[in-house]
Amino acid sequence: MIITCLDLEGVLVPEIWIAFADTVGIPELRRTTRDEPDYDKLMKYRIAILKEHGLGLKEIQDTIKKIDPLPGAKKFLDELRSCCQTIILSDTFSQFAAPLMEKLGQPTIFCNELIVSDSGEITGYKMRCDKSKLTTVKALQSIGFETIASGDSFNDLGMIEASKAGFLFRSTEKIIKEYPQYPAFTEYSELLDAIKKYL
Repeated sequence: MIITCLDLEGVLVPEIWIAFADTVGIPELRRTTRDEPDYDKLMKYRIAILKEHGLGLKEIQDTIKKIDPLPGAKKFLDELRSCCQTIILSDTFSQFAAPLMEKLGQPTIFCNELIVSDSGEITGYKMRCDKSKLTTVKALQSIGFETIASGDSFNDLGMIEASKAGFLFRSTEKIIKEYPQYPAFTEYSELLDAIKKYL
């Protein structure tokens, strides 16, 4: 049995932090896992900027409500789910993901949790597990599943490498150049065709 594991941001929906950065006019918040491989360093950087500007969870959620899936994403996901089990593995947070999952037809997502004070300030975060995407893929394999994985960022490379087949999707030139062993696609039809070859 095969399970396809997909990244969320940059693959199915726009990057949440980039959308928020543009909404509030703070370009420093445009930094993502495409730019910074160390997720803990990236989140501490983001939380410090939010604190400096007095921004909290509500402001980010207000932006997320206005975000729609990338054009063609839901159709792609619907077709993929019709031919194989699919799980979204994301380093985003449950407090961010809920409205986006509704727009995508409520697919299964494994993600993390923000730590939020009573005032709405984001004070920290709790990862579901260490190296969550790679750990999840290995756990699925340990109970008899083969995995196919696709993502766009540094934090997707572990699950891509560990899977039966792995693909980059709308990744950066830097990542594509550094990891030429993984086919890189920009269109959902291409990615769907590549996945179907392994089903």
